[in-house]
Amino acid sequence: MTDLDSPLLSTSESWDTYWRDAEYDSAYTSGDGSHPLVQSFWNEYFRGVRAAYDAPNIIDIASGNGAVIECAESSFGGQLPDFTCLDISDAAVKVLEQRFPSVRTVIANAGRIPLGSAGYDIATSQFGIEYAGHEAIGEVARLIAPGGQLAFLIHNQGGSIYQECAANLDAVEKMQQAQFVPLAIAMFEKGFAACRGADRAEYEAAANELAPAVRTLESIMTQYGTHIAGDLVMRLYDDVGTIHEQIQHYEPSEVLDWLNGLEERIRAFAGRMASMSAAAIDDTTFDQLCERLRKRGFTTLRAQALAEPDQRLPLAWVLIARKD
Repeated sequence: MTDLDSPLLSTSESWDTYWRDAEYDSAYTSGDGSHPLVQSFWNEYFRGVRAAYDAPNIIDIASGNGAVIECAESSFGGQLPDFTCLDISDAAVKVLEQRFPSVRTVIANAGRIPLGSAGYDIATSQFGIEYAGHEAIGEVARLIAPGGQLAFLIHNQGGSIYQECAANLDAVEKMQQAQFVPLAIAMFEKGFAACRGADRAEYEAAANELAPAVRTLESIMTQYGTHIAGDLVMRLYDDVGTIHEQIQHYEPSEVLDWLNGLEERIRAFAGRMASMSAAAIDDTTFDQLCERLRKRGFTTLRAQALAEPDQRLPLAWVLIARKD
């Protein structure tokens, strides 16, 4: 495993938190391969790779939990070809090493890859390379041997994932601005003290201070639905309400540790949603990326929005190019 310092520390920390503790985030929101259209795309692509290349050497950029590798493994009949996985998150790489022991791993920013040129037949990326900036396209192109290919799924600024991320970010920012978690912590501290004999009036006062933040969560769910932010808002609302109603039955340290840990996850979630929204590219930028590859000696094989026939919004950009 190769390590490389990255200037994108805040983004790296946000994704590290996600991969360490992902249960509060939906798979679809995280941009992994759970969407049927994404899986279909990769299965079809890797079947073509298997037919066209003899024992290809593949590198996957921003591998995350290995959604692309999983599709490749299936398409290659359960036997992965020579595979390298690169990600900026140390926690993600540890997950990859556990799930796919045969792959090589690299911890690096895709804009500065510590690998030699022309060493790979195929480079893939699913909602990842765009985070490193547009120059990362050229950096990954450098890795491809003549006759090799790039295959990318890229966040589309006009697409459904982008709109979902923007809504998630707005919801979480409103929850943060309302100070829901800090106020809930303060209320439970007073509540557990009251259970031990302290003045209950302080508990009731803290509950009254939390009430406007509770209404903010209700307003968020009215605006966006209960599943916004991967159910995070609804679950937090329900769990705090349940504990508040039956506080005497809960262990204080467990509740307070949970809420303090949740603050970090919420900050990380907001950071990921902001980075996803910022990474999405519009039509003009997509055309510029395609042109940049052509100037580097690549022929575009497919460059279009990925969308289901019955859907108004696309899911992603597809970019497949061959090095001449």
